[in-house]
Amino acid sequence: MMNQLRKCLFVLICLLLSTSQAFSETTRPINLAVEFVDHAACAHIAKHHNWYAKIGLNVNSFDSYATGMGLSAALAKGGIDAAYICLLPAINAYANAHVSIKIVAGTHLYGYGLIVNPEKIKTLKDLSRPDIRLGCTREGSPPAALLHKLQTTYDLGPNIVARSRRMPPPKLLLALKTGQLDAAFMPEQFPTMGESDGFKELINARDLWPNMQGSVLVVRQNLIKDHPDIVAKLVELTRRGIQYINDNPEQAGIIVARELNVMEENFFPVKLTDSLQQLTISPDVIQYSLEHKLVNTVSINPAMVQEMINYAAKIGYIKKAFPAEEILDLRFLNE
Repeated sequence: MMNQLRKCLFVLICLLLSTSQAFSETTRPINLAVEFVDHAACAHIAKHHNWYAKIGLNVNSFDSYATGMGLSAALAKGGIDAAYICLLPAINAYANAHVSIKIVAGTHLYGYGLIVNPEKIKTLKDLSRPDIRLGCTREGSPPAALLHKLQTTYDLGPNIVARSRRMPPPKLLLALKTGQLDAAFMPEQFPTMGESDGFKELINARDLWPNMQGSVLVVRQNLIKDHPDIVAKLVELTRRGIQYINDNPEQAGIIVARELNVMEENFFPVKLTDSLQQLTISPDVIQYSLEHKLVNTVSINPAMVQEMINYAAKIGYIKKAFPAEEILDLRFLNE
């Protein structure tokens, strides 16, 4: 009888220890970050539906950054465990700031466009005119890299990149609206917002860079090492969010627009100016952007990542190219 009791107690203790260990792993607090664009739509949908808690993740913070380069700098400072970020800023963080991150999933292809004042600009060649005021996001960003491609692909002369005015996307769009710029290269959702105000998209990432990887999910390497279950769940929610977008684009537009507008209220009055309250993000704009400007997919092509690494080195955004395998860990996509 005593031996049976001891055996039962031993089994019970093992079960409690096992449960406690699993619970501690899945509830380890994590800090997430996104860019203020619909590129992270899958994360916003997961947040809206409370999927993080339902799947056993303890999200301590969910922060937004005005640009991918801003998020890249924040990754370098530490404190962010996982981020939905454009591929090129992720490469910059890894190569230039030596941030120990891995790309574990994709979120979309494309997602960048050049919009223009159609009364002043009819063709791409018009961009070469000295009177045209062109804006772009800062060096190191995907629109800035695409501007390099635009300049060389269409032989627009050496001054297109050099004379472009650098601003975050919201300021670029406002500068267009107020007549301070004639053209701007920006990440989605801002080109689609510009189109809804009467501006014209002259060219986009799909035209300039076939199969261009847009954004990715990155996580710190220590999270993979110490809590692979958390990483697996983040990848699963990314997949689930993308499936939701593709199956329910109208509802996804409503949800993501609501989440972005809440972030705008909390973020822009501090970081930019009160005039940014003019930039209301509508569900129709987000739906159109998600359906027509992005290809939403969790898959990621290592060859495409290598191509972007090589191009970043070519135009001087990183010191030298490196093997894509160094920054990729796609094992969780196959689980």
